[in-house]
Amino acid sequence: MGTSRLPLLAIATALAATALTAGCSGDNATDADPTFDLLVQGLTTGDFSDVPFDGDAATPALVKRQYDETVAGLGDVTPKVTVASTSGGGNASATATLHWTWPIGAGWSYSTKAPLVSRDDGDSWQVAWNVDIIEPSLAAGDTLHASTVEARRGDILGAGGAGLVTPRPVVRFGIDRLKVGAAQAPDSARRLAQLVGIDPAPYVKQVKAAGPKAFVQAIVFRRGEVPAGVTSTYTSIKGVDAIADRVPLGITKEFAAPILGTVGPVTAEMIKDNPGVYEVGDEAGLSGLESRYDEQLRGTPGLVVTAEDGDGTSRSLFKEPATHGSPLRLTLEPRLQLLAEDILRNVGPASAIVAIRPSTGAILAAANGPGNNGYNDATYGRFAPGSTFKTVGTLALLRKGQTPSSPVDCPTSLVVDGKQFTNDSFYPPSANGRITLATALANSCNTAYINERTKLGDHDLVGAAATLGMGVDHDLGFPAYFGNVVPPTSETTKAADMIGQGQILASPMTMATVMASVVAGHTVVPQLVRSVDVAKTDPEPLTGRQDATLKQMLRGVVLDGTGVGLGDVPGPPVIAKTGTAEFDRDGKRLTHAWMIAGQGDLAVCAFVDVGQTGAGTAGPLLEQFLRGALAR
Repeated sequence: MGTSRLPLLAIATALAATALTAGCSGDNATDADPTFDLLVQGLTTGDFSDVPFDGDAATPALVKRQYDETVAGLGDVTPKVTVASTSGGGNASATATLHWTWPIGAGWSYSTKAPLVSRDDGDSWQVAWNVDIIEPSLAAGDTLHASTVEARRGDILGAGGAGLVTPRPVVRFGIDRLKVGAAQAPDSARRLAQLVGIDPAPYVKQVKAAGPKAFVQAIVFRRGEVPAGVTSTYTSIKGVDAIADRVPLGITKEFAAPILGTVGPVTAEMIKDNPGVYEVGDEAGLSGLESRYDEQLRGTPGLVVTAEDGDGTSRSLFKEPATHGSPLRLTLEPRLQLLAEDILRNVGPASAIVAIRPSTGAILAAANGPGNNGYNDATYGRFAPGSTFKTVGTLALLRKGQTPSSPVDCPTSLVVDGKQFTNDSFYPPSANGRITLATALANSCNTAYINERTKLGDHDLVGAAATLGMGVDHDLGFPAYFGNVVPPTSETTKAADMIGQGQILASPMTMATVMASVVAGHTVVPQLVRSVDVAKTDPEPLTGRQDATLKQMLRGVVLDGTGVGLGDVPGPPVIAKTGTAEFDRDGKRLTHAWMIAGQGDLAVCAFVDVGQTGAGTAGPLLEQFLRGALAR
């Protein structure tokens, strides 16, 4: 034995980080050390072929089988086992105190006793094997099991702490394998899939692969939304069960869905890209805010290690409580979000309504219509804003000394470097010719604003846009596009920029921000995620005189111009600006329809991707929203 001691210690140190410590009693205690080393090596690797055991019933093969059966329920983990101390070492016996640490949770640690007995020749040792060497409370037939304690996912909360995404009652339909045998289960799965409207083939495959005690979920319905045909029929299919539960859900299926995102089973790619974070079977945020703030929302699962005896009775050995997820707080106001989504429900093209509280910048609603196909155009779309951008151009002209009564020329058309510009077909002929700047804004004269470009330098539109919250990027903690406003590259581009085309791009949130800045009298930076502190920029401030003049002129749009449809909206006076923007798609010339408005402490933008005019297409949507917002 003496000739093999150094190699054995080297192996045990490398594989099990074995630490032999002082504290032994008896002159011959160290003679047992190589056997302790071999045992530690076996417990760490699961290979007991080199371990000498006492008795015919404790062969390396039998010990391995018992060890594997005992720890199988802990999963694919390897313990770290070290010798904390030894005692004894006379001619009859020696004992080691083993320290165990399993990489489970933050680490499950404990100590056990491993006795050795001396062989007849008194020169070597054998392990007196018993299952309590693995864990001190174990008896023959006991097995260890580790199970996850799920962390409750944090809610997504809106204005006033309203639950936007929070546990709501559902009914889970699926096959309970305890209630149907393996032979009949596939047919039951096929019938259930057809009943609830899911693809039968993958569901049947999933049921076939499930264990005999599994519940294989097919679909989840919100309570109260289970189709009548499902309720009346599912009990006739053997093995089908309906389980009442609560799962995190939005107020409705559509509620702010492109922004809030979804939660579901993690993908193989997510597991690969986040080692140690996700495991097969976990659920996590897959898109939107649910994905971006998944770490905060999901919390940390807990763990319970139990010992189960042959009768199925279990006792807890180790518990690590779950840390529940923290809520994500947003500014969305449920009533206004639902109002906006209801208004857009029957709009065919892509559409959006965004509402902001100018006094705080809080986004109260950011609704996407069904024509958006799941895309978040409300805050991240990129479209030419058309004549709503004349709000910015007007500020730039005011800064150059123009006034509402300044005379401007509004011909029916004009040519800039070979490109012809006209007013839209709905422009009133009575407002052509020599008119005031206020009249040009009220009736949205393209040619007048294009003529006025000569009064502006290349950076004047850029500066005016920044003052009104446009064209300067911020990280708001969610996908947000603040628009594109840059110096013109040609005289033609400068002309097109003046009417919100050319290089100019914006999202509906951008144009709602422009109106919010006018209402507030200062640059507004929108906010959706309350925990995100936005770094403020320092654009040229909006003076009191400039703001008062803008409000006066935008009020004129409602009293005498393209926004007259809002003139009878009850409540505080409404200011507004309409907009259309031509674009080409699939060989066709089409038109974006816009309208922005401010009333009281509310700024709103309505957008329809393809429409006729801002007043005729987007205007009615915006009017419905203003009226609905007032109705308490």
